[in-house]
Amino acid sequence: MFIVRNRAVFYSISGILCVAALVALFAWGLKPGIDFTGGSIVEVAYDNASSTRPVVTAESLGLEGASIRETGSNGFIIRAKELTPEEHNTLLAELGNPVEKRFDSVGPILGKEALQKSWMSIGLVLLAIVLFITFVFRRVSRPVSSWKYGLIAIVGLAHNILIAAGAFALFGHLFGFEIDTLFVTALLVILGFSIHDTIVVFDRVRENLRDDSKGRKAFDELVGESVRATFVRSVNTSLTTLLAIVVLYLVGPEATKHFSLALAIGIAAGTYSSIFLCSPLLVSAFKWQGGNK
Repeated sequence: MFIVRNRAVFYSISGILCVAALVALFAWGLKPGIDFTGGSIVEVAYDNASSTRPVVTAESLGLEGASIRETGSNGFIIRAKELTPEEHNTLLAELGNPVEKRFDSVGPILGKEALQKSWMSIGLVLLAIVLFITFVFRRVSRPVSSWKYGLIAIVGLAHNILIAAGAFALFGHLFGFEIDTLFVTALLVILGFSIHDTIVVFDRVRENLRDDSKGRKAFDELVGESVRATFVRSVNTSLTTLLAIVVLYLVGPEATKHFSLALAIGIAAGTYSSIFLCSPLLVSAFKWQGGNK
């Protein structure tokens, strides 16, 4: 199949995307939100037209280091240090008593705990995925060892998470995007969705190997047939999911926009890696171990 024969091209595309993501992460890093650092977030809106809104800056509000971002045509989202009830009321008064749509406050201890639990969650999910793949493909040993299926799946997952994180590092630098617990939730969903697509392809490879028990077909031919058989299903599943996510991004509340954007990037990367990266890597693993058939 075209994908297997031209795997070097798709490896190059993945390599370029991963290097770009790493550059963004090392250059700018991810900007943690108040979920992880502690602080307060206030979302307000004005009933009048946008032209009547006051000019809002961190200096005018007396909130040093605060992040202020416009939302819609008549509102603001303000992220600042943890506000006391008195400071909160004073802030609303200085803003001209607009309609308050959201107010959340997280202490630094809770923020640190949330960060630790987020990393723990991602680690546990990866461990569970490795154990699952090891168990499911434990009897697949011809011509690629079963543990290599799990290793290749982890490579694909790292590819997807890295691209999503790199994109948000870039967005954080350009637009001030911050990551929160919803972003971590999006990463966990990406892990689950990506591994589902990868296992579908790997399972078809396993079935084709079982049907060709006498080894009449070359391994790269079997992998190509497996990709061809699952290609339309994988793409259609991803497209319908992405359609729902795009609708959520366009018409959903402001609080879920970054969540839906992270999901869209990760799922698109996951679909690509399942078809154009993980499956060809099986063939490359076979070639690297000196396989001919």
